[in-house]
Amino acid sequence: MSGCGECNACPKGKECSIKNADYTIALAGNANVGKSVIFNQLTGVDQIIGNWPGKTVERAEGLLLLKGKRIRVIDLPGIYSFSTYSMEELVSRDFIALEHPDAVINVIDASALERNLFFTIQLLELAPPLVIAVNQIDLAEKKGISIDTKKLSVLLGVPVVPTVAIKGKGIAALTDAITDLMQDHPVPPVLRYGREVEERIGKIVSGLGTVSTKYPVRWTAIKLLERDPLVQQLIGEQDSSVVKTADILAREIESLHGEPVCVVMSAERYLVADRIAAEVITVRTHGEGPQKKSLTDRLDAVALHPVLGYLAVIAVIGGLLVWTFLIGAQVSAFLAHFLSQFEQYEPVITGPLMNILWNGAFTGFIAGVTLIIPYVLPFYILLAIIEDSGYLTRISVMLDRGMHKLGLHGKAIIPMILGYGCNVPAIYSCRIMETPKQKMLTAFLVTLIPCTARTVVILGLVAAFVNIWWALALYAFDIILIILVGRIAFKAVPGESVGLIMEMPDYHVPSLSVVLKQTWARTKSLIWIVFPAYIIGSAVLQTFYAAGLLTPVNALLAPVTVLWLGLPAVVGITLIFGIVRKELTILTLAVIFGTTNFATIMSPVQLIVLALVSMLYIPCISVIVVLASEFGWKRSLTISAAEIIMAIAIGGIAFRVLSLML
Repeated sequence: MSGCGECNACPKGKECSIKNADYTIALAGNANVGKSVIFNQLTGVDQIIGNWPGKTVERAEGLLLLKGKRIRVIDLPGIYSFSTYSMEELVSRDFIALEHPDAVINVIDASALERNLFFTIQLLELAPPLVIAVNQIDLAEKKGISIDTKKLSVLLGVPVVPTVAIKGKGIAALTDAITDLMQDHPVPPVLRYGREVEERIGKIVSGLGTVSTKYPVRWTAIKLLERDPLVQQLIGEQDSSVVKTADILAREIESLHGEPVCVVMSAERYLVADRIAAEVITVRTHGEGPQKKSLTDRLDAVALHPVLGYLAVIAVIGGLLVWTFLIGAQVSAFLAHFLSQFEQYEPVITGPLMNILWNGAFTGFIAGVTLIIPYVLPFYILLAIIEDSGYLTRISVMLDRGMHKLGLHGKAIIPMILGYGCNVPAIYSCRIMETPKQKMLTAFLVTLIPCTARTVVILGLVAAFVNIWWALALYAFDIILIILVGRIAFKAVPGESVGLIMEMPDYHVPSLSVVLKQTWARTKSLIWIVFPAYIIGSAVLQTFYAAGLLTPVNALLAPVTVLWLGLPAVVGITLIFGIVRKELTILTLAVIFGTTNFATIMSPVQLIVLALVSMLYIPCISVIVVLASEFGWKRSLTISAAEIIMAIAIGGIAFRVLSLML
């Protein structure tokens, strides 16, 4: 190993150790095939969760100690092909082709062998040292499916290992196969397609003889035949005649088959996959009667039913919201009350300024604790359970059609559900979206969803002192606004949106270790953002308020708060405190007026307008920081500015309309 040798003492020791590993291997495969479980089996606790350089695609890597060698393990995003050019696919193919890992583990689902082999064949075109893990063998056997893995290995020309990763079966044999690959670096054999296709691939390969390509030559030829725009640009910069020749050959294939060349190539791959699967799969019969439906089939009869399926989705989402508005809120209130008892203790270093800083910092600490424990941890645990059980894909599929109206797909509903608890973890979960445009759109819409803190403002101002129906009207208006703004943003934001491509995994009991590791991986990075943002932000605002620096703000904002929104002048300060956390809007209002009976200081119209503006204007400081960490400060501030303008405009219009109604 190269490096300083002080890993235990260095805070970056784990990352340093992984980067300086002796070998690098990658896990590739479709989503929901058990790839992450194998990753956890191989790496244990030595994992780093982050993003690929310059990308918002999540990157997981860990360290495997095997026979005295340190092996860097990269868990590539779950994808289904190398042909749709999503960010996940480009990251995966470039890592395999350009970073040259010492071995690639292709994890496939034993019960869906034909569909999974379609991706395997594309991996073989990239020609990395490859080993195949046929996972979930036990589930396939329950369906009466047996796979001859030895024959599969002969037909593909690469090692094939049967595994049941969730139980740790086959992992030892898999590591043995990895060791052999790293030592020998074998090149997989070439799988041949139809004669007319192979002849044209050969002609393109001959034309590439004088061209320098960073990708494998045969793979480059296939991609030129498929008119891959990125490969066309790469080769065209050196020899445009090769690209023109490939285009002519592609048109010849299209003329022969009457289909676009990409469709023909997909058909060729599926033909090979079906032929191989037919030779290695044996399906047991159960007599002459109809085969008994599996548990997955019986559950899907409800989960994917055109009526019952939506009722099931509503029940699950309703359960999450019950936690948000009832249990989570009570736990948060209990923690806040418990921790506030310690606020009376003086800091070690005393003095007026120090007391102000202490009170502000402690308030920020309480805000962080009452966010993470009641809302973030339970939501991530529930999300991991739903995800690992296989039901998450069913929710996404059921809601896919409606989300298309916003340029998104069914998976976007997950961050939006989380947003009702807290926008911070919801924005993090936007990483499940495929393209940068969809990640950005989903995050933007998430910031418009009233989180628990904004719910406190709506209930505390409107439900308590106007009536519950006006509070519900605000929620209904927010949903309509999200739909309208989503449609506008879909047209305005550059980039592409892709459809939902998701394999339906079998249902199974979630693994406790997988759920806990997923929860911790998603939570730990959040903690490092939320606590500093709350603590520092609260301390700074407390200091400014005590020094009287916020008082002139009321006069500065009076044209907006008083003349346009029709609110009392002091609302300017309350809205600024709301940037730290939205509940502070109510707390600051109570402190300034010395009462919690807000009906005595504001009219029903003013209460509704203040709640409406608080619901829509700039997110809290932790959300702004998380947006910046995911999309950059420019986009974070752009979203914040847009929502301030929108909140002020809508608030002013609402004041004038409601003044005529109430």
